[in-house]
Amino acid sequence: MPNSLINETSPYLLQHANNPVNWQAWSIKAFEQAKAENKLVIVSIGYSACHWCHVMEHESFEDEEVARIMNKNYICIKVDREERPDIDQFFMDAAQLMIGRGGWPLNAVALPDGRPVYAGTYFPKTSWMGLLNEISVGYKRQPEKYLEYAAKLVTGIKGLSIVNKPADDQPFQLDILDEAYSIFSSQLDNTNGGRGRAPKFPMPDNWFFMLSYYYKTKNENVLKHTLLTLDKMAMAGIYDQIGGGFSRYATDAEWKIPHFEKMLYDNAQLISLYSEAYTLTKNEFYKKIVCETIAFVKLELSNREGGFYCAIDADSEGVEGKFYVWTSDEISQVCGGENINLIKEYFGIDKEALWEHGNNILLITSAIESIAQKYGLVAEDCRRIIDDARIKLFTAREKRIRPGTDDKILLSWNALMIKGLIDAYLAFDKPEFLDLAKKNLHFVTKNMIKDGILYHSYKNGIAKIPGFLEDYAIYIHALLAYYQVSFDEDSLFEARNMVDFVIQNFKDEESGFFWFTSSDTNEVAARKIETSDNVISSPNSIMAHNLFAMGKIFYDQKYIDIAAKMLQAMVPNITDQLAYFSNWAMLLSDFTGPFYEVVFTGDKSIENLRNFSKNFIPNKVVSGSSAETSKMDHLQNKIVPGKSLIYICENYTCQKPVEHVDEAIQLLEGR
Repeated sequence: MPNSLINETSPYLLQHANNPVNWQAWSIKAFEQAKAENKLVIVSIGYSACHWCHVMEHESFEDEEVARIMNKNYICIKVDREERPDIDQFFMDAAQLMIGRGGWPLNAVALPDGRPVYAGTYFPKTSWMGLLNEISVGYKRQPEKYLEYAAKLVTGIKGLSIVNKPADDQPFQLDILDEAYSIFSSQLDNTNGGRGRAPKFPMPDNWFFMLSYYYKTKNENVLKHTLLTLDKMAMAGIYDQIGGGFSRYATDAEWKIPHFEKMLYDNAQLISLYSEAYTLTKNEFYKKIVCETIAFVKLELSNREGGFYCAIDADSEGVEGKFYVWTSDEISQVCGGENINLIKEYFGIDKEALWEHGNNILLITSAIESIAQKYGLVAEDCRRIIDDARIKLFTAREKRIRPGTDDKILLSWNALMIKGLIDAYLAFDKPEFLDLAKKNLHFVTKNMIKDGILYHSYKNGIAKIPGFLEDYAIYIHALLAYYQVSFDEDSLFEARNMVDFVIQNFKDEESGFFWFTSSDTNEVAARKIETSDNVISSPNSIMAHNLFAMGKIFYDQKYIDIAAKMLQAMVPNITDQLAYFSNWAMLLSDFTGPFYEVVFTGDKSIENLRNFSKNFIPNKVVSGSSAETSKMDHLQNKIVPGKSLIYICENYTCQKPVEHVDEAIQLLEGR
């Protein structure tokens, strides 16, 4: 008989609906039951694409012997970390304090009131059973010790959200970034790109910062390493050479062996990153990667209404990566012919691409031009051979049993995809990318916003869980991006309303930062202020960027002052740990200047904007109007009937307007 998870919509929870464990979803009712029965609570957290979550389920949660221990002594709660990042953060902090590490599956034991007394990650069956028996017996014999420990642990968790106040309001200086880069550069892998360790995550924020830092300093080493990283990732196994799209991370230092799950948030941000890199380098390879990745998202992570799904599993048929790997014989069967040696060499078959059990993870060993020269071909003919092989391999792969798709829709991750599509549209002037972004915006507006309140998760026609700070911050960021490509003032004013809502409902007045949950939320014993940038920028750093941009667009200093106060507190972290505060570092770069407010007016404003945006200019916000009126006074003053003008402004002071994009670029370059 299925347990109560059968009534949930989360694919991860539904995966556990037929376990013999009496799982429940997180709810007040579950904790009331724990109190009534005086039982400890197991809180087990994971996500549908997590390989080791599947392993522990098979070893322990599907096992009758383990289930008897869990059901007899505990109330058992399953949590989808993607649906409930607030719960995940709370218990992850507990794990970090207790054992010094985290990860998924995340398995915690809590008191009936929800305060944790133990937290760890993956446990083999025997270890898990022994741990549960030990804790259960200990709690029955000496409950006061567990109560005392829980109180201390929650105090420690709360302490993690204390933001140190800056000693004084020192002016922001470029030399802070110079010092931060000096420390960061010593950590880099100058052979394979990225940071010099395994596993390796793409960490888009690091490379966004490096691109902007290069723009400001013209330090060629900064650009060299950034492009090395982008090249190595796109040519290696972490990128799906057949179907497009990036896996979540590589288990090795060479980006070869992926943890095969594909996440929407990674691919959305990498679309933005490679698009920005293209505007700087005009490297056609980056354009190819962006177009293929968007095609992957459109084909495999999209619903008909315009929403984007969360993820594709790492496993199929119970084996990690089985869907994606190839033996040499399989390559020959699918692509056989006179060019088979060329194809195998290009993808590194049985050499660089060889993995385990005779399987290959396809990667690119050399540029098309090098392979063509070796085989006596012109590059274009070689490219056609490889493209034909890709089509054949993709077609053959589609006949395999596919990994599962987590088809819930998260607002924050969809907003990242909106931003990625807009960046790709600006880089490549492909209207279909902007159309996809508009369709997703419409989907979110229709299905995930009710009475001005954002909802975090959507599936089967149901939007649930009031939005977290990450939802508001990233959605505001997406609205600002959409305004800056369309001059749709309704989107801009919606973004401002949401900024004001966040200030009212999420702000901690003492620190000046924003809580992850709103002021009316108290489902865990400690609220979280998240400041470090990781695989996704911290919601506080994104909000700080939003506030800075909002102030620049609306000429409203109060927003900029809030961002400046937040940034002041982060300066020591930027200096010492740039890898985890790189989005803050980009904001610091904007504050040090120059930073431009670029205004487009007149009938050709959108056309001029498109041409202007083909240039890499990270230190700017854009505003404008193609009409003869605007709701913003400072724009109204710049509209001249019958003329299309471009204003380059800095600190609200504008140079004489020009009519052509090349003149505007010259004004920037001649500063």
